[in-house]
Amino acid sequence: MRPLTVAIPKGRVTKQLAALFARASIDASCILADDRRLVRDSADGSLRFLLLKPDDVPTYVEFGAADLGVSGRDVLFERRYDLYQPLDLGIGRCRMVVAAPRGAEIPAVPRVATKYAHTAAAHFAKAGVQAEIIYVQGSVELAPLVGLAHLIVDLVETGTTLVENDLEEREVVAEVSSLLVANRAQFKLRRAAIEPLLRALGAAVTLDRGSSES
Repeated sequence: MRPLTVAIPKGRVTKQLAALFARASIDASCILADDRRLVRDSADGSLRFLLLKPDDVPTYVEFGAADLGVSGRDVLFERRYDLYQPLDLGIGRCRMVVAAPRGAEIPAVPRVATKYAHTAAAHFAKAGVQAEIIYVQGSVELAPLVGLAHLIVDLVETGTTLVENDLEEREVVAEVSSLLVANRAQFKLRRAAIEPLLRALGAAVTLDRGSSES
């Protein structure tokens, strides 16, 4: 039987994900290896991990190149993928916020710089604000400092970057964490292989949640 293929994001979530798998007694130590392999197999051969850019994970899952994946809510909100989302892993926690220069007055039709164009447009439309959305890929905090935009919509973990650029958080668009997602067809076809993994991860997440609340 072929291994379960799991698409995971490279970056800050990788270590948290490896630790969660370890607490679930699932061997995923290979994802921490210090090399450039993009395909890595667990020691027992039951799992195959694809290391991808975060934005690409849901695509690989939706089109069946991976059975499962780990993706942030921000990417799922923005791209609106047709994926089964069986478990919130409780890692990679941050929030998507609207921010502006400290004390700045915002016009009735603001320009908003963001990587999350669809999410931002939906947020402002729901509030009855006719915002002009400007897509920027990186260094979003720069946009209001040089007059490109009045507001930004971006992810914030500690808020340090906002403070250092004299920006302030105005409102929260969404709370973000990493989810386990599944290809709908593969979830049905490989349910017997997927469910034990899902149960083990679910138990580890519940234990983590209980520890953080106690």
